[in-house]
Amino acid sequence: MTDLVINEGYAAVGYEYINVDDCWLEKSRGLHGQLVADRRRFPSGMRALSDYRAQVWNLSGFRKLYLCWLPGIVGHAQQDADQFADWNVDYVKLDGCYSLPIDMDIGYAEFGRHLNNTGRQMIYSCSWPVYQIYAGLNPNFSAIIEHCNLWRNFDDIQDSWASVESIIDYYGNNQDVIAPNAGPGHWNDPDMLIIGNFGLSYEQSKTQFALWAILAAPLLMSVDLRTIRPEFKAILQNRKIIGVDQDPLGIQGRRIYKHKGIEIWSRPIAPIYQTYYSYAVAFVNRRTDGTPSDVAVTLRELGLTSPTGYRVEDLYEDVDYGVLSPQTKIKVKVNPSGVVILRADVQPERFNRTPYNPLSYFHVK
Repeated sequence: MTDLVINEGYAAVGYEYINVDDCWLEKSRGLHGQLVADRRRFPSGMRALSDYRAQVWNLSGFRKLYLCWLPGIVGHAQQDADQFADWNVDYVKLDGCYSLPIDMDIGYAEFGRHLNNTGRQMIYSCSWPVYQIYAGLNPNFSAIIEHCNLWRNFDDIQDSWASVESIIDYYGNNQDVIAPNAGPGHWNDPDMLIIGNFGLSYEQSKTQFALWAILAAPLLMSVDLRTIRPEFKAILQNRKIIGVDQDPLGIQGRRIYKHKGIEIWSRPIAPIYQTYYSYAVAFVNRRTDGTPSDVAVTLRELGLTSPTGYRVEDLYEDVDYGVLSPQTKIKVKVNPSGVVILRADVQPERFNRTPYNPLSYFHVK
């Protein structure tokens, strides 16, 4: 997988970590209490794997530590943090299986401090809020933001469209609580991308990728890169949508419209001119009736009100609409369970709009 991330162009578009997920451990610790990699799966150990990706491909290491069914961290927090640093780990995910949600305010914060005390910069992924939410507790997001770089709020994703829809609904229905917690260095994590597996159609895969970008989500591929089909690979390597996801402002987008199966999601992005943001806008068709739906709306109705206008581009179809005014009505055709995602960059100067074809306008200075 490390080789394919490089050789197949994923690293070139921004994927930089290699993730070893659950069950990489032996079922018991070593003689001195240390974690031991599964001797059959990783006969050379985790440090050798880190050295390979670093020396051969210059990628970052990306590990997850789970508490489920395998050695847990309680009583070994400092030892495990030091061991991860010794292995040149760059990312640790700490799950919460079999621990008490009421204790997580102390436990997650403590392990974060141990990671920092190693002197090695490691991304810290938490499941802190999701366990507390399910237990009926109100997570302290101020503390979570202070100690964690990203965190789960909802169910584990499954390889199905129903699962993706449930996550979309959760983030939309709870956005007033969830969205304000996202920002540079601290992110909501709606879970992995399942694009290229078996559960999503081509249109549904495009929808997941577009909405994860609107949500400022970490983009974690969960797919066998040896067998992925070209059309799904192209989705995962869409530079323009990755650019939206990685926007430096780090503002999480919101659902701004929902009616009869049609949803519109919007995210403020850079560049900014005066007090006006640029935007990424996703039109989502949640219907399954087999007929594409037409959605027509002016830029002003989407909240794009800059008098200088916006250069608008379709990020999947590579259609450039040129510079449009807030009064311009855009009409998109959205396939069932599909998406149209546009980028609207605010312009720094007022323009005179002169149409030269039905889809595009040019900017006269």
